Amino acid sequence: MARGITQDQVNRAADAILGAGDNPTVEKVRAELGTGSPNTITRMLDAWRRQLGERLRQLSALPEVPEAVGQAMLELWRLAADHAERVLESRVANERAALATAQAQLARERETWETRLQAAETAIAQAQTARELAEHACTTLDGQLQDSHALRADLVLQRDRLQDHCDQQAGLIQLLRAQLDDHQVALQSERERQEVHIRAVEDRSHQEVDRARQDAKQWQHRYEAAERGHRDVVTTIQNRCDSAIEQTRHLEQEASRHAGQVAALEKALSRAYSAATERKDRPTVSKALAKRGQAKKMPTRRQISKQRGDA
Repeated sequence: MARGITQDQVNRAADAILGAGDNPTVEKVRAELGTGSPNTITRMLDAWRRQLGERLRQLSALPEVPEAVGQAMLELWRLAADHAERVLESRVANERAALATAQAQLARERETWETRLQAAETAIAQAQTARELAEHACTTLDGQLQDSHALRADLVLQRDRLQDHCDQQAGLIQLLRAQLDDHQVALQSERERQEVHIRAVEDRSHQEVDRARQDAKQWQHRYEAAERGHRDVVTTIQNRCDSAIEQTRHLEQEASRHAGQVAALEKALSRAYSAATERKDRPTVSKALAKRGQAKKMPTRRQISKQRGDA
């Protein structure tokens, strides 16, 4: 048997509990025995309940009791046994449900406590880290405090030196203020003198401006007269240029006409030269053509250009 208990031990414990007027349950049987697994006790209690009916039938034989009384007693016993069995089953079911609920509650509590334990361990680790950081910070702050004391002493010395320097600067400022007052008086006098000089310069400037305006008017009249003369000269020159351009155009036309005549004469000369060569009378023809050319000689380009220049 599991955990050292037997069916007989469970049966005796259940009979004792039933004889005491209680319902044999797993917890009560386990408490009576002082040991045993709940699953094993449950299985053995089921076997005890199955054997209980057979035991009751064996006890139902009552030879000394009348048959009617015996039947009534058996019926009463059966009803009591059925009622007791139903009550026992109901209690067992309730106790099983309570046990399952308790087990679930214990499991939840275990999970809760495990979670809390993990959180506590995490908090302890964080606290340990924080303590180490705090110790390091304390060490750092101690060093900084010592440095601050040294810095404070240095600052006190600097403050004393600066105070002496400020006193010197205050005396120098007073001296400079006195000099500033003297300079302001001198500047006031100089300003008044400059104002008088500026007024005199302004008066002279106004006179010069008036004189310049008069000169400008005179120069304006002269400029207008010169402008009119210039326009007349430009008009005359433009007219001459137009006339010269017209003459040039006429001379170019004449030159073109004479050039055509020269080309025609050159062609005639070429034909005459060819004919003279064939007749072997070249000297006579050449002289005749030369005389004819001298009679109708055209002006050259240089002569035409000279004529244009004269024009």
